Amino acid sequence: MESSRIQIVDGGRLDYDGSQIKPLWAFRELGVQGDSIVHFTGAMKVGRDELVDIKDLREGKEDFPISSEEALHFIVEHFDDPSLRLAYHRQRILVNVAKERIIDAGGVHVKRRASDLYVGGRKLSVSVATASASSSKIHLGLNITSKGVPEGVRATGLEEIGVKDTESLAKGISEAYVSEIAEIEEDITKTRVF
Repeated sequence: MESSRIQIVDGGRLDYDGSQIKPLWAFRELGVQGDSIVHFTGAMKVGRDELVDIKDLREGKEDFPISSEEALHFIVEHFDDPSLRLAYHRQRILVNVAKERIIDAGGVHVKRRASDLYVGGRKLSVSVATASASSSKIHLGLNITSKGVPEGVRATGLEEIGVKDTESLAKGISEAYVSEIAEIEEDITKTRVF
């Protein structure tokens, strides 16, 4: 199966406010129809009204409980099976791919806990998955700098751990994710079942 089935799109410079996790965002805003992974850089400021994670909503005290001055964002959308369970499985694949590429780029030890990445005990990422009637969605945000994160969050950023070329990192993560999904699809189509 060709890995080009999932379109890789460089979204350039955009701020993430949480609305990008809604269905058909890539088609509506960028003209990208079908399965896609869009990467872009920009600030992150998710207000309480846009939170998808109910736990974050219940625990958050600030008006903007998820924020960063500068982050590298990935928005993934799949239309094959709009399942929340599958969205979270794919989210873990994306986060693991990001972990591998960050280690390669920065030569640092990165630890994954569920869908979060940490370096030296400091949080590097935020991520959420969700589903609608038509698609499943994933957002992964990697702090480029730890500036602008909510008070009380021990955070770090890609620049602070030695990763300077975020453009190459974004491309590498996107390509590796597409390859992983394509290989899974290929395995499905060549396996005898009982």
